[in-house]
Amino acid sequence: MISWYKKFCSQPHQPFFTNGIVFFILFMALFGLAFGSYINIDSSLYTYHAYALIFIVFIQFFLGFLFVVFPKFLMQAEIESKEYMKQFYLYFIASLGFFLSIIFYSKLIIYFQILMLFAQILSFVLLYKIHKKSTMPDKNDTKWILISFFTGLISHFIYIFSNIVTNYSYELLKISINSGFYLFLFMIVFTISQRMIPFFTRVMVPDYQINKSHYLLNIFFILLLIKVIILSFEDAKLNLFIDIPIFLFLLIELYKWKLPTFKTPAIVWILHLGIYWIVIAFFISIIESIFAYIYPNIYFEKIVIHTLALGYFVTVLIGFGTRVILGHSGRKIETKLFAKLIFIFLQIFVLLRIFSSISMDFGLSYTVFIELSTIIFIVLLLVWSLKYIVILIEPEKKIEKKSKWSI
Repeated sequence: MISWYKKFCSQPHQPFFTNGIVFFILFMALFGLAFGSYINIDSSLYTYHAYALIFIVFIQFFLGFLFVVFPKFLMQAEIESKEYMKQFYLYFIASLGFFLSIIFYSKLIIYFQILMLFAQILSFVLLYKIHKKSTMPDKNDTKWILISFFTGLISHFIYIFSNIVTNYSYELLKISINSGFYLFLFMIVFTISQRMIPFFTRVMVPDYQINKSHYLLNIFFILLLIKVIILSFEDAKLNLFIDIPIFLFLLIELYKWKLPTFKTPAIVWILHLGIYWIVIAFFISIIESIFAYIYPNIYFEKIVIHTLALGYFVTVLIGFGTRVILGHSGRKIETKLFAKLIFIFLQIFVLLRIFSSISMDFGLSYTVFIELSTIIFIVLLLVWSLKYIVILIEPEKKIEKKSKWSI
């Protein structure tokens, strides 16, 4: 048991990925049961679905990744096990306490939210110290990761504060969710993506030349900030004025990248698909805004957020996760038929979830489609976990030398 624990704690992605996938499945199952009225929950959908995924689930996955690559970006020593494991315990206790409080006693929720915020403050401070200590001349990517993370701390605090105050609580909650999704989570994932996806591509296609705009992250953050401000008006028509600039900016930027998608193995092209989902999401948002002008009775039910969260976040999460798990366990970084099928079925599922958002407009049962989508998604997460997450928790054994392509 001691040997297993030492192995489990030996690399930061192992405990954080494990925690992330466990609570991802649990919160999705909770959402499905509550949405279908199989259980009664004394909490809003914002709390057990939006808040849970933004501030508890997704961030733990990408923290596991950041704790691995952040020191490498800055040419610093690896983070010691005792440092990230202290934080892991806080995240685990806060996640479990939050989950159980939703089911059994909602008045305790706020205490575990505060504990989660405290854990995230510690994570930010740890990453900031590494950033500050580094003498690397180019620290732009890590700077934007920290800016996004700090924005997330503010968004998280606003969400907790919105549960305490009575006046303007709904307005504060909306600001928290929108800024948490776009300026915190989306910006962190995008910053990592624009750094790692071109790099992984060049590893697999040596003649590929990385070509990105110098002020890519600066411009993108400003555009997302305007997006969050416009969302506060809750008028789909207004989104048109920011979604068109974002769509065109991303289209031009991806054209400059010239990703050789068809020349790369599946472990790389799946990451390319994730990036393409961003463009698709904002194109859908433009369509939604146009319909708000000409056919205002057409319902799009959070279609853009789910396209980004499932098409982009989850695709990149599984792509990065698979690569990191294989590379850091000493296995060959390759994508066999099983993994390819997981990736393909995930894309089909995203299309199903997109259709679910507009199913009512065709006279179909929205509830049935959402419950079906939830079940399929949980199955996909379980199948992927049984193949890859088990690698993180398996007993220590002799393994081959780590692949030179690992992070």
